[in-house]
Amino acid sequence: DFDGDGNDDVFLAQNFFATQPETMRNDAGRGLDDAGVAGLSDLDQIGVAAACVAHTSARIADAADTFASGIISEANVAASGCGVTPGMSAQDAAAAFQRHANRPTAQPHARHEGRVQLSPQVLGIDSIGLVAPGDAHKVLVIGSHGALHGGKPESALSVEALFAVFHDAGVGKESVGISRLPVLAARGIAAACVGFQSARIGEARSLWETGEISYANSVALALGVRAGHSVKASASHIIRMRT
Repeated sequence: DFDGDGNDDVFLAQNFFATQPETMRNDAGRGLDDAGVAGLSDLDQIGVAAACVAHTSARIADAADTFASGIISEANVAASGCGVTPGMSAQDAAAAFQRHANRPTAQPHARHEGRVQLSPQVLGIDSIGLVAPGDAHKVLVIGSHGALHGGKPESALSVEALFAVFHDAGVGKESVGISRLPVLAARGIAAACVGFQSARIGEARSLWETGEISYANSVALALGVRAGHSVKASASHIIRMRT
């Protein structure tokens, strides 16, 4: 699931990134515990050069914009060895990666990514790619960012949820980090995002335990969800209102 956030998704930009082991990601505002750039150290362990672009410089989940407009905010040791440094453009970083092509020295350690029942009516899902047809009509707490993939409305959510919560990834360029919300409102689905400093991106349990709502769509607002409310309180409120 190539969402583009630095915690759990390799973000490939243009054909170069599709054919080389070097990777570039969006830092998702870095957020709680620097989760937005956590993947960089993991890739260092297997010898893969990787870097993140600032969430304010390029739209998360948009490879073309990352390549065209991204500015490096963080680079791992392997990428630094290629000459990639913070402040460099994504295009210059790509050129540096091409000049210093390498291959992984080991297999990556798999991150646990999955699904967990957070309460009787609330399902936690670490990545939107793990949403299943049977998840319809439930409260879904999803660790992924709230950005449409490549701006495509059909990527908003594959099921009709009772209430869907995402990570705002620092909101970012052109407010892309919350762009799922109005699309879901048009489908009549209550949805919200948590503030990037309140929970770790890519971890549904973190959103549930410490997440605070930063943005809510019109459907959620009409039901009483408000910025500053906890995810737990918001989910309980929606369940009382709609079941």
